[in-house]
Amino acid sequence: MKMKFEILKKSKRSEARLGVIKTAHGVLHTPAFFPVATKAVVKTLTSSDIKKIGFEGILANTYHLHLQPGEKTIKKMGGLHKFMNFQGVIATDSGGFQVFSLGAGIDHKTSKIPTKSEPNRPQGSVGLVKVAEDGVYFKSHLDGSKQFLGPESSIKVQQDLGADIVFAFDQPSSPLDNFTKTQEAMERTHRWATRCLAENEKLVKNQKLKIQNCEQGLFGIIQGGKYKKLREKSAKIIGQMDFEGFGIGGSFGSSYGDSKKNMLDVLNLTIPLLPSEKPRHLLGIGHLEDLEMAIKSGVDLFDCVYPTRMARHNVAITSLGNLDIAKTVFGQDKKPLDPKCQCPTCKNYTRAYLCHLFKAQETTGSRLLTYHNLWFFKQFVDNIRQKVENNKL
Repeated sequence: MKMKFEILKKSKRSEARLGVIKTAHGVLHTPAFFPVATKAVVKTLTSSDIKKIGFEGILANTYHLHLQPGEKTIKKMGGLHKFMNFQGVIATDSGGFQVFSLGAGIDHKTSKIPTKSEPNRPQGSVGLVKVAEDGVYFKSHLDGSKQFLGPESSIKVQQDLGADIVFAFDQPSSPLDNFTKTQEAMERTHRWATRCLAENEKLVKNQKLKIQNCEQGLFGIIQGGKYKKLREKSAKIIGQMDFEGFGIGGSFGSSYGDSKKNMLDVLNLTIPLLPSEKPRHLLGIGHLEDLEMAIKSGVDLFDCVYPTRMARHNVAITSLGNLDIAKTVFGQDKKPLDPKCQCPTCKNYTRAYLCHLFKAQETTGSRLLTYHNLWFFKQFVDNIRQKVENNKL
C-alpha cells in the first residue's frame, strides 16, 4: 500500500489544517507529534504504553539502528513494526541529523538551537564525521569503527527497516555556519535528494514482490539554515521533486533569542512554496509554544526528544509550567504532579513519591514522568486539533 494523505479541513483563521495519513500499518491523524524511539524504543516505555497514551505514530533513527542491531537483523525479524511490536505508523529519519550532531555539533559545541550558555564560534575539528560528495564517513561513537551513509545506502537501510515514512539523506548546516557553508550544505542536500529518489524508485521496481512495505512515503528535506534566500531556493527546488511529503530541517538561528522568530519567518516563507496537497514535517522541533505556532503556519507533523529527555532529567511538563520534581520542596507534597491531568501517573502517585524515586535514583521515576510528559503532549496537540476543527486557531 502506498502512503496517502488527505486534507479533511482547513482553518478559516490561519493556515492550520486537519488531515489523515494512511499507510500499510495504520492511519495517522494530523497535526501529529511523533515520540522519538531512537533505537526502536521510547526510553523507559513499552510499545503498548505508547498506544495507550494515544499516539498513532513514532519516529526511529536510521543511523543508530544501522549501528545497533543493524538493519539486516531487523529485516530478518520482520521489520520495525514486528521487531518492537508497534502496530501503528513508523517514520525513520535518514541519518542526516547525525551528520550535524556528530560533526559540526561537536566541532562548534552547539545544538540545533543554541542556548545562552553555548559558545558562538567554532572550536576546532573533533567531530566524528567527514562529509564527501558520495556521502558521509562516520566514526562510530560505540566502538570507533568506520561507518558510511550516503543517499543510496540511507534509502536501502530505511527500506530494510520497513518504516512507513522515510526521509531523504541530507546535510543539515550548523547554526554557526556562515552563508557560504550553509549554501554548500543546502546544494549538496539537493543533489542527494535527486539520488535518493532514483534509488527509491530502483528498489521499489526491483523488489516490489519481495518486500511487503516497499512503497514507503519518501519525504524530501528543505535546508538553508537561518538565511531566507536559501530557504526560499530550497523550498522551490525540493518542492518540485516527486516526494510524498516534505521535511523542514536544519537550524533557524545563530544565537539565543532569534531562533524562534527566524523559525516562524522560515515557515511563513517556505510553506506557501510547497505543494499544498502533501504533508509537511518540522523536523526535531517540539516545545509546546513551537507546536501551536507551527500548526498555525501549516505544519502537519513534528518530532522531538524534548518531553522524554526532560522526564529523564526529573522535569515534568505541566499546566503549571515545568516542575523539577527532584527538588526538596516536593519531598512531602501530597498533591498529584498536575491536578488537571488525568494520566495514570497523576491519578495514582504524589509529588512526594516521584521526588523520592528520583532522589533514590530509581528508574521507575523516569518511566512515570515520561508517561506523564507524553500524555501531556498528546492532550496538548489534541486540544489544538479541536481548536482547528472549531475555527478557533
